[in-house]
Amino acid sequence: MRGEGIGSSVGTIDVMDDVLPGPHGPVPIRHYRPQDPAAAPTLVWLHGGGFFRGDLDLPESDAVARALSARGIPVVTVDYRLGPLPGMPWIGRTGPRARRRAPHARDEVVAVLRALEPERSAGLVLGGASAGACLAASAVAAGPPLAGTVLAYGFFHARIPRDPAVQRLVRGHRRITHAPLLLDAANRTYAGPLGAGAFPAPEDLSTFPRTLVLDAERDTMRASGDRFARQLGAAGVDLERHVLPDSRHAFLNRPDSIDFAAAVDLIASWMVRRPI
Repeated sequence: MRGEGIGSSVGTIDVMDDVLPGPHGPVPIRHYRPQDPAAAPTLVWLHGGGFFRGDLDLPESDAVARALSARGIPVVTVDYRLGPLPGMPWIGRTGPRARRRAPHARDEVVAVLRALEPERSAGLVLGGASAGACLAASAVAAGPPLAGTVLAYGFFHARIPRDPAVQRLVRGHRRITHAPLLLDAANRTYAGPLGAGAFPAPEDLSTFPRTLVLDAERDTMRASGDRFARQLGAAGVDLERHVLPDSRHAFLNRPDSIDFAAAVDLIASWMVRRPI
């Protein structure tokens, strides 16, 4: 049974916290219901944070959901189970929301999709940003049929593809924190030695519904987005892709940026567009 929610109304959006049963314990979610909804599916949205940080209040979760709901898109955000801290996997290993490696987070996302599916007549779109995009992609084949997927500046391979042309565009601290070797190490911390369903399997790509992929031009992870877009195209997926010029990773975590506004507009227009 669904838990009791704590509701609030912000402008033309009703926001309500809720809890759904999951395979590893309760899963907190948040509903964003437009009072004047568009004829669109519900977007189930997953924040980023390298698998080990982030929550429902992160701008990449809350600000994105509010901006899309203001455009008439129903959104549900998911406080999925976080993974171990890179370099410190022993921290946070106990308690009701203890950190766990893959596939715990994917299992929780799939449980949320299955719980929401019967009551969403327009269907569900699954999406996310960065690690949330990877998590969404890994959950497609394991969950119920979807009306679409939205993947923002994600990474989809356990080993980040090396592209010197992309790497030369990266600026600031991310030249260090997003160095491919460090990203690979963080992925191993989350996925474990066998991968455990942390990344989308190539043989599952033909099951993808229509997909929107948004990438940042100045982002190490774009090399993975480039490869994944080619793989989706080769699998025959109905794909729309945009690389935002001069943008940096995590632009959806910066609600005042022009890249945030551009991305929200692209997502909202894609959500209401009917597939041909």
